[in-house]
Amino acid sequence: MPVVSATDLCKHYHVAEKQPGFLATMKHFIRRKYKTVEAVKGVNFEIEQGEFVGFLGPNGAGKTTVLKMLTGLIHPTSGESTVAGHTPFRREAVFLKQITLVMGQKQQLIWDLPAMDSLRVNAAVYDIPDPVFEQRIGELAEMLSLSEELNKPVRKLSLGERMKAELMAALLHQPQVLFLDEPTLGLDVNAQSAVREFLRQYNERHRATVILTSHYMADITALCNRVMLIHKGDLMYDGSLDGLVERFAPFRQVSVELNHPHDEVQLEQYGELESVEGNVANFLVKREQLTQTVDRLLADFDVLDMSVAEPPIEQIVGRLFKQGDVSNGGDSASDGTPEAAAPEPAAEEVRP
Repeated sequence: MPVVSATDLCKHYHVAEKQPGFLATMKHFIRRKYKTVEAVKGVNFEIEQGEFVGFLGPNGAGKTTVLKMLTGLIHPTSGESTVAGHTPFRREAVFLKQITLVMGQKQQLIWDLPAMDSLRVNAAVYDIPDPVFEQRIGELAEMLSLSEELNKPVRKLSLGERMKAELMAALLHQPQVLFLDEPTLGLDVNAQSAVREFLRQYNERHRATVILTSHYMADITALCNRVMLIHKGDLMYDGSLDGLVERFAPFRQVSVELNHPHDEVQLEQYGELESVEGNVANFLVKREQLTQTVDRLLADFDVLDMSVAEPPIEQIVGRLFKQGDVSNGGDSASDGTPEAAAPEPAAEEVRP
């Protein structure tokens, strides 16, 4: 049985529509008109124990809505989901002890108290005996390189130290399913790297199942062998990172250093011209035309240097979401071409 599964999972909102102006405000007060916003439209997937899955999508795609349904914070409009053998929206105590949700823009630590005090409160909530608490604090503190910082008021910790303490609080009860929503948001490069390494070690040590959403593609490429792409509420892709590149990037990135600058109009005939900086030109060339294009460049110009590489994963994902469909990458993972849908509401009403 998969640890996490979703079957035709949907979430729709009825949102009041209002035109600007005083008269429209009065009409809105007397008789409101509503529209249906399809935040998530029938997604299907299964995740096995120990998998580390990246959940990608632009702002408003439905990522956080899916996570909130899987953690039981909101009730799905239709469809079914199970997490660790439980139905999330029932919020059973045994279920809550097996999951955790970490949101980079939210905090659970008490601002004016030392982080250790908040950790002791969490231990009491989860009925963790003192010996087990001490053992887990020691293990997590060692993995996160935190010690004396836990005795400082949370407001005096750096952002990176605070995020590490937040992870300790979220993992103190040793959950088997982790939902991580932008855990490295706002952190500097070193702090991001430390958090990634900790999550990797935790996943390996405890065989925890992890679903990670992040706009930092470095998080995804460093941690996730499997990625799911959601756009306008539809699941566009579910598979490996390598498969994502093969399926949605039918081009290569060619960088050419010429003996002197050339006119952009002259260079555009060799591929999709991305940029020209001095005598260096960068193209996107279709894979099937790569050999022919390289031969033409070598024949037509005095080339000082040339490199051919896969485009960065950030560029692939960005182009894919900009297109808004999978017309250049095969069939959709769910139902073909995604339908047009309204974006996920910026503010959701959360009722635990």
